[in-house]
Amino acid sequence: MTARGVSHTRELLRRGELSAVEHTTAVLTAVRERDALDAYVAVGGEEALRAAERADARIRRLGADAWRTMPLLGVTVSVKDLLQTHDLPTARGSLLPNERPREDAPAVARLRAAGAVVVGKTATSEYGWSASTVSRAAPPVRNPYDPRLTAGGSSGGAAAAVATGLCDGSLGTDGSGSIRIPAAFCGVVGYKPSLGRIPYFPNSADRLAHQGPIARTVADAALLGKVMAGPHPADPDSGLGSLEAPRTGRVLRIGWIEYGGTSDEVRRVTGKARLALTGRGHLVEDVEVRCTDLYPALVDILAASEAAGARPEDDEWADPGRLAVIRHGRTLRGADVIRAEEVRQGLRTTLRTVMGHYDVLAMATVPVEPFAADAIGPSWAADPRDLKWLAWAPASYPFNMTGQPALSLPAGLTRSGLPVGVQLVGPVGADDLVLRLAGRLESDLGTPVPPDARVLEPAAAR
Repeated sequence: MTARGVSHTRELLRRGELSAVEHTTAVLTAVRERDALDAYVAVGGEEALRAAERADARIRRLGADAWRTMPLLGVTVSVKDLLQTHDLPTARGSLLPNERPREDAPAVARLRAAGAVVVGKTATSEYGWSASTVSRAAPPVRNPYDPRLTAGGSSGGAAAAVATGLCDGSLGTDGSGSIRIPAAFCGVVGYKPSLGRIPYFPNSADRLAHQGPIARTVADAALLGKVMAGPHPADPDSGLGSLEAPRTGRVLRIGWIEYGGTSDEVRRVTGKARLALTGRGHLVEDVEVRCTDLYPALVDILAASEAAGARPEDDEWADPGRLAVIRHGRTLRGADVIRAEEVRQGLRTTLRTVMGHYDVLAMATVPVEPFAADAIGPSWAADPRDLKWLAWAPASYPFNMTGQPALSLPAGLTRSGLPVGVQLVGPVGADDLVLRLAGRLESDLGTPVPPDARVLEPAAAR
C-alpha cells in the first residue's frame, strides 16, 4: 500500500525510515499508474515535489520539532475538484469553464501551511450536485471493494483515493452527505464539521455545504480538521461552529435512529456498533425525529440555489441530472423557497429539542448498500427527473440543514464484503465530543482491511 494514513506516514518520517520526497514520488507514481477506480482527475507534479523537498529540509534541520508548528509535514493529501488550487486545474466536475481565480481555497492554504503535500484533485459530480460521483467530465468513480459499484459521492474520488492508499488524507465537501456517504461506501472515516468550523469560500447560496476531511482513522480526520479550522474573513459563517461547548462525562445519552428502508445487512452490521456503545456503559435509546415535508424542502432549497448560479445558455453543457434540478429551481417562486426555509428552521428547532435529551445521535450512515457505479442512486431513485436523487440517504442531509457535526466511521462489512458506516451526530459546536466518542468506538469495532491499490485492474485495461 502506497499511503497508509496521516499518522502512519508521520511516524515513518519521524523515524527517518522514509523521506517526504520518496513518499510523494511513490504516491504520484501510484496515482498515474494504478488509479484503477478513476479517483483522480488531475495529478500533481513539480510543485508537489518541491513541497516535499522543503519538508525534508525542515525535518533535517529541526528533527522531531519539525511537526510542532507544521503537523502535516510531508503528509500527502488530495483535494476535491470543487475547491480551488493555485497549481492544479479546477474543473468542478463539469465541461463548463471554471471562471474562478486560480488560487488556493482557505482550507487548502491551511493544509499547505501545515506542511501537507497536495498530490492531486479528486473526482466529483458536476458542482457536487449528486451523492454519487458520475459526471460528463470523467468516468464514474468505482468502489474499492467492488469496482462494479459506486464509491458514493460527491466526494467519491476522495474516499476511493484514501481507501486505496493513493493519498494519506483528503479534503472533501459535504452539501447533503457528500463526505459521509462515500466514506461509508469505501470503508473510511468521513467527518463533516459543524457549519463554519472550517471556512468555505466561495460557497453556494443555500449555505448547506461544509468542508471536511476523509481519512483512514478518526485520529487522522481530527488532525486534518483541526489544521483547517478557524475563522476566515472570506466566509461570514466561519467561527460559528465553535459556539456551543461539548458536554463532558464518561456516560453519554445516545439516541439511536433507525431509518425506514434500512437493509437487513446494514442493520446487522450497525447493530454491532450499538452493542459496542452499550458495552461502554452509554445509555442508548431508540428515538424518532419527525419533521414534516423535510425532503421536498431540501429539494427546493438545493434547486433554487442551482438555478440561481446557472445560465440558460450553458444548459446544453450541463450534466443531464443536474439540469433537471436546475429546471425545477426555475419553476420556484420566492414564496416556495421561504416555505422550504421555514421547514429547515422547524428541523433546527426539533433537533435542538432532541439534543436537549441526548448528547449524541447514532445511526447507519446510509441505509442501503452501494449501487451501480454509473447510477446516481438505487434503481428507484436513479431518474433525476423524479427529484429523488438524495431521497435514499435520509440520515445525511438533515444535519446539513441544521449545521451539526456528523462523522461516519466503518462499522464492519456485509456478508458480501461491502463496508457499512455508522454515523455519530452531536450538537452544533460539539465536534470534539463526536470525535472523542468516534475514536473510542473505532477501537471497539476495528477498521476494515483496505483493498490494496496494486491488485486492482488499471483503468486503461477495463
